[in-house]
Amino acid sequence: MERSFAGEVRSLALGKGQTFHGEGILAVTKALLQSGVSYIGGYQGAPVSHLIDVLGDSRDLLSDLGIYFEANASEAGAAAMLGASINYPVRGAVTWKSTVGTNVASDALSNLASAGVQGGALVILGEDYGEGSSIIQERTHAFAMKSQMWLMDPRPNLTSIVNSVEQSFELSEASNTPVMLQLRIRACHVHGTFECKDNRGPKISTHAPIESPTFDYARINLPPSIYEHERQKVEERWPAAVKFIRERKLNEQFDGDLSDVGIVVQGGLYNGVIRSLQQLGLADSFGVSRVPLYVLNVVYPLVPDEFLEFCSGKRAVLMVEEGQPNYIEDSLQSALRRADVATIMHGKDILPMAGEYTGEVLVPAIARFLEKLEPEGFDARRAMAFANAMKDAKERSKEALGSPVPTRPPGFCIGCPERPVFSAIKQLQTEIGKVHVNADIGCHTFGTLPPFNVGSSVLGYGLGLASSSGIGPLLPNRTISIMGDGGFWHNGFTSGVVNAVYNGQDSVLVILKNGYTSATGTQAIPSSPTQPTARPLTLDIEKAMRGVGVKWIRTVSSYRVEEMVETLREAMTTSEGGLKVILADGECQLERQRRTKPQVAQKLKDGERVVRTRFGIDDDVCTGDHSCIRLSGCPSLTIKPNPSPLRQDPVATVNNGCVGCGLCGENAHAAVLCPSFYKAEVVQNATRFERFMARVRGAVLERLAA
Repeated sequence: MERSFAGEVRSLALGKGQTFHGEGILAVTKALLQSGVSYIGGYQGAPVSHLIDVLGDSRDLLSDLGIYFEANASEAGAAAMLGASINYPVRGAVTWKSTVGTNVASDALSNLASAGVQGGALVILGEDYGEGSSIIQERTHAFAMKSQMWLMDPRPNLTSIVNSVEQSFELSEASNTPVMLQLRIRACHVHGTFECKDNRGPKISTHAPIESPTFDYARINLPPSIYEHERQKVEERWPAAVKFIRERKLNEQFDGDLSDVGIVVQGGLYNGVIRSLQQLGLADSFGVSRVPLYVLNVVYPLVPDEFLEFCSGKRAVLMVEEGQPNYIEDSLQSALRRADVATIMHGKDILPMAGEYTGEVLVPAIARFLEKLEPEGFDARRAMAFANAMKDAKERSKEALGSPVPTRPPGFCIGCPERPVFSAIKQLQTEIGKVHVNADIGCHTFGTLPPFNVGSSVLGYGLGLASSSGIGPLLPNRTISIMGDGGFWHNGFTSGVVNAVYNGQDSVLVILKNGYTSATGTQAIPSSPTQPTARPLTLDIEKAMRGVGVKWIRTVSSYRVEEMVETLREAMTTSEGGLKVILADGECQLERQRRTKPQVAQKLKDGERVVRTRFGIDDDVCTGDHSCIRLSGCPSLTIKPNPSPLRQDPVATVNNGCVGCGLCGENAHAAVLCPSFYKAEVVQNATRFERFMARVRGAVLERLAA
């Protein structure tokens, strides 16, 4: 959920000699200000989405320094911003979620890496890999290798992260190459301190603009320039980068008394390795390790000489490289063989081939490595016994539970306006049969999970409609495609709507118009009902679609399930061809609550009348069928013991989490379910007439009950 960083951003103004206390993303922002950047851009996405929020809350500070900031429409737009550093000595940084964001930005990045840069160009990536990930399991490493962009992977502490940001700009300028810096989710949210430097206003800025534009055909990605670019990459930029990394000691080596073995580790995995060594009795609470460590804060390019120096005198080393393929391990194995060094390298033969390297993975792997090597001065059997004891404890916990803990898939928030749309689609399918639904990325992807199970494929952000192109002509009925309004502006308008109109597709598109890119924290989009002060203009989705030729457009309130079912039925059965679009209009409930709660609190404080809607279920009427729950899935709709001694089935109930969206009652009527739902209005600061009528009604009900 989005939060305001208005209080925390004050720490970004700290100067030399002062100590910063805070979170990783705030530290990254401070490092950018200390590095003299001229421009910053990006597109939100976990785990770096709140970097955009921090920058947005820092607009005044950025403006004072002459730094231009833009929240881009997509990752491609952000990457293209870095073109400013091709011809001019200006530093720039952009950010997005990797690897899906890097895929979107790939065209611009490939061209940027080919031309090379004069000013430092930095891409800050949220490396979303592992157990906390919400995307496909891929790594950034392959893209860095493909396009010859250097890849930083700093140790997850604030000092290392800040230093890496500053060093990335210097490395970029020293080698005329863009640099990527990957931050895993734990690095983004790690807390700590570091000693600040003064913020640096850039030499070229909004206060001191470029005197005159330049042109250099050698930087244009056309023949013959591109052949020269390739030569420069291999013969000039790469050696310059390796020299800079070696001379500036960007990678770190830590000595240990067990000098005949060692561990090579990606910087981002350092904390996990140290913690595992501590548990095995091989490191103290301050992180001093008995096993020598070679920490790769730069994972591409590698520095073979530095690695061979680390391996000198060691019988074996363990390469801790998370994910597959094992690019680093293969490269370092090759370096050992070419240099004819006898040191043995272990890696994926001991560690899992894929998946996140948590403590549960690292502790037994390091123990097995030490058991195999039996280093002098350490009882490796004790380490293995500890690892086995940890494994046995896990097995015992499984036995104590008796059965596996049920999975808890993510779901829609209470009152989410997207839930009723999927309820309507589910009800429609009971009438017309199964429908192929092309799902998309966003909060609405939860519709593919129980209780809805609606959505057969997810191909990319804003690509729900585009993914219907192949399957639509092969099915007897029309397909339904899902798209969020964030996905619409990101990629869906051109790749989906324009493509469908141009090719005359006869299909149905449902755009979930909740007003924000909600899945990443409800950041504003061009059609948001409220815009940042710097961007008062709100664009219109319907006008944009009519402008490219879409004629069949219906707007329906997301919460009106019966009307939504009727509109879907019309779209699926009409004889009219072409694209049919349904705008499901309902503001993100979290953003609505965030906006209205302070307003309601102020009204109550001022003694003004406030009406709060609540829904409930009559215990005496509820039959315990629970169809309402199966059609809704709302977390506030649950069950409780039946109060009647004559019935055993638990009855449905609405708990205190209810926000009064009305979906449960809407479903009851749309699906012709039981009439047990009721709506109650709670009036605070009621008028005299309302209080009088409440007493009258109470007296009448009391008399009738008697």
